[in-house]
Amino acid sequence: MDDSIFQSAEYQQIAISTIEQTIRFLFDKDQEFSLACETEYLTFNPELPLHIKETFGETVLFILSGYTYETAQLEDDSFRFEAGFGEESFGSVVTLPLLAIKQIFVEEYPVVINMSSPQESIKEVAEEEEFDASISMSALLNNPENQKFLKKK
Repeated sequence: MDDSIFQSAEYQQIAISTIEQTIRFLFDKDQEFSLACETEYLTFNPELPLHIKETFGETVLFILSGYTYETAQLEDDSFRFEAGFGEESFGSVVTLPLLAIKQIFVEEYPVVINMSSPQESIKEVAEEEEFDASISMSALLNNPENQKFLKKK
């Protein structure tokens, strides 16, 4: 299967919208849920101790219930919640881009599956595009009306 279509900007917008709308729906219905997420895109504040982070695989399952569910919130194209980790229940705020959510579960039922990945997300692609000032200046100078904006030496 050619999975490049799932990294396209068009599919990523669909995936982000689906994930966001599903989470909003679950919040509106006061329905707890679980997320399977790509570990590499997670950030923790404060940072988790190494012995806890080492227990994560490439994908980690978060069960959003109780206090964790109550702290969960959508912010732009990201999701965040507070959770306790390890035997000592080390508290940390987890933040992740919506595209890092691979699946959303209600009880044991998968309700959303995302085939995209945040590494190619629309915002990052836009940020990575280099601005070429010489092209921009050339376009400006090609219009004779813009000559008046140039300083005379």
